[in-house]
Amino acid sequence: MAPYFVFLKDTNGDDKADVRENIMTGWEKNDTHFGPSNLQYGFDNKIWGVVGSGFNGTTKDSKNLSFRTGVYHVNPDGTGMEFLANTSNNTWGLGFSEDNNVFISTANNTHSAFYSMPARYTQRALPALTASSDKSGPTGILPVQKIDGHYDAHSLTPNLRQVDVVGGFTSAAGHHLYTARSFPKEYWNRIALVCEPTVRLLHNAVIEPKGAGFAEKDGWNLMASSDEWFGPVHAEVGPDGAVWVADWYNFIIQHNVFVPAQAPSEMVLPFTEQPMGQGNAFSSPLRDINHGRVYRVVYKKAKPYSPLKLSQNNTPALLAALENDNMFWRMTAQRLLVEAKDKAALPGLYQIINNQKVDEIGLNSPAVHALWTLQGLGALDGTNSEAMQVAIKALNHPAAGVRKAALAVLPKNAQAVDIFKKTSLLNDPNLNVRLNTLLALAELPASEELGKLVYAATLKPENGQDEWLSRAAFAAAITHQDGFMAAASTPNGENNHADDLSTRIVKALSEESYALPRRGNLLFPPDVSNKEITMKGSVSKGKRDLEGMLVAQGGKENGYGLFIQNGKLHLLVNQNGKSYTATSQEPVPEKFDFKAQLLRGGEMIVAVNDQTVAQGKAPSLFKQPLTTTVRVSQDVENTERVGKYDGPFRLIGDMQNATLELRPAGKSVSTQPIAGKPVVRTTPVKNVALPSQNNETITINLRVVENVMQFDKKLLTVKAGQKVVINLLNPDNMQHNLVIIQKGMMQKVGAAADVIARDPNGAEKSYVPQIPEVLHATKLVNSGEEVTLQFTAPTQPGDYPFVCTFPGHWRIMNGILKVVD
Repeated sequence: MAPYFVFLKDTNGDDKADVRENIMTGWEKNDTHFGPSNLQYGFDNKIWGVVGSGFNGTTKDSKNLSFRTGVYHVNPDGTGMEFLANTSNNTWGLGFSEDNNVFISTANNTHSAFYSMPARYTQRALPALTASSDKSGPTGILPVQKIDGHYDAHSLTPNLRQVDVVGGFTSAAGHHLYTARSFPKEYWNRIALVCEPTVRLLHNAVIEPKGAGFAEKDGWNLMASSDEWFGPVHAEVGPDGAVWVADWYNFIIQHNVFVPAQAPSEMVLPFTEQPMGQGNAFSSPLRDINHGRVYRVVYKKAKPYSPLKLSQNNTPALLAALENDNMFWRMTAQRLLVEAKDKAALPGLYQIINNQKVDEIGLNSPAVHALWTLQGLGALDGTNSEAMQVAIKALNHPAAGVRKAALAVLPKNAQAVDIFKKTSLLNDPNLNVRLNTLLALAELPASEELGKLVYAATLKPENGQDEWLSRAAFAAAITHQDGFMAAASTPNGENNHADDLSTRIVKALSEESYALPRRGNLLFPPDVSNKEITMKGSVSKGKRDLEGMLVAQGGKENGYGLFIQNGKLHLLVNQNGKSYTATSQEPVPEKFDFKAQLLRGGEMIVAVNDQTVAQGKAPSLFKQPLTTTVRVSQDVENTERVGKYDGPFRLIGDMQNATLELRPAGKSVSTQPIAGKPVVRTTPVKNVALPSQNNETITINLRVVENVMQFDKKLLTVKAGQKVVINLLNPDNMQHNLVIIQKGMMQKVGAAADVIARDPNGAEKSYVPQIPEVLHATKLVNSGEEVTLQFTAPTQPGDYPFVCTFPGHWRIMNGILKVVD
């Protein structure tokens, strides 16, 4: 119902919604890729969902949010909306395992991904392993990490109509695991049901543990068809333990207009005259928007099914359903018990949780649901001692999923701090439990003792070698920094290597630094309270005079901003509704490096090209966190913008290599060098002259054209040996990259790109072939992201191809870099 989230409720049992309420608005709807989908009740008693493009609006509790592709959850009444993490592409699949691990599928070559933690825990940089490391440790993970282990989708017909990722998963949809017991044991909590409508199949994605996370491997298909209209888009376990499949049943699944190099026979789908129609999808009489099919896949040897009838008014029946072997009924019973708020259910819940049995695959799923039901009933807020003791006892349950649930439902307060001090969960043999222990610690009040325990955990080799545990340990260390650093400063009899996890975290804690995008926002606001703020970067002029916002956070009441206005560089600090400024007296040069600081005591300093050009004084550092996040190269549209200018004050010009650094008061020195050079203080400031620079670098702005897999420029011309800066903006809804190729080698590089597309680790390599014919390349650029590629043009004139090597793109998404004398 985009742009709205609509709450519907049947209050009289006639199976018709007599309550209808719009609980939030802001979901994008002008494109069929964009909408929210896969809404489902989660273990945490919230509604979970994914979104193809984004949300920009206001929630029921008046929170202004803006985010793109990713996963979120919200209270059933529409309050408490929280965006959790971005995905890499349009996202149409979401599912939970029986022990509450979250999996996702997206379009464009990611048919299986693992959501491990909120993105706010990964925003700060954790130093990578050094180049000299001989360890096979983590290379860095994303909150939603691609885990699929193969490229090919196994079709029954060669007549595929795909725009990219040809022969693979270009439109993966759904990721529900098989969470009943009617199918054979090999399916139980192990096989995910992933649809691929353009290849006409329902895939068995086998999900298996890998360290603290998971990996997917090819389990072939549950369903496939040579019928070119068959298009499964959703599959999940029904109340009877069978797999229910929604079939779009459509000849044309893909959204984008075909391009000549990939169009099928013109007799079937002529490339000419493909107008955009409803949902911004190309219009064709072969699209059927009125009909579909539903299938029910039944195992012949399944035990007989007896339907249940559940009611909030029948607590014994709900408790019995909580022990059903089908998660459909367990989750339904959990929801109804929480909605009923009947504390008479507590003794029955205690009994389920105290049951120490595990099933054939090591689970006690009823106890997991019972713990989350306790949490939903408010019994674990610390006021019910019996409920707390039951949850604490569950921390030692023989089922790993129960231990994980118990640590997740405990209150995040001082009482929980004392509980965690006494547990051994940081040494749990199940690494997924360790992961969730560290994430739980990250949410607790700061504790010196917990910080020491986290430090001890970082000394364990298996934790440092696991990419998920490394990141979670860093998140916990940030929360309990004082204790962690105290433990790190105590000699432990070992010579720590630069690549040891403990050493890397110590370095990261000492340098709170955020790499800023060229344009956009940090997803979550860094806490600047009682911290010195340093902004650094490089700015250069384009065709018009420099003007606009560089970096801003907060608003007109409390916030800060660095911007160029009337040719001068301004540092603005707003505190308690009053503004304090430091402004350069001379116009900025056409190209310059900047460093702007708010230091202890409110000292404000602005430097350009290593020279101080402005000073000012605010009352102090910020004493409270700023609630709005960091904006880069633009401010907000509304009246809460930091300075006095119209609209978002978008930067006219180019900013590169920008960073935001935060240090606790007193731990930085205002005379720190810029790029290794000492700051030259000049008094009075107004007499400082800014040096001009002759810019021999050519800057090219390149843009992806939305929906058609093309760059907006086919020809780029540079001089031989010239320094080149290419800014690549990707407003499209899929990932792209930019690869510069040796003359005459596009076919060879393209063939290598086809090979790396099938590599399970291809995304980690940004799908860039590691061969000499590749001269320069960007990383994969996510939707809405902008990156910069800097290089020196070849000295030999000629035509050098540039392409996107994302799977299936290089044949149509290309151009020429012409090098001239």
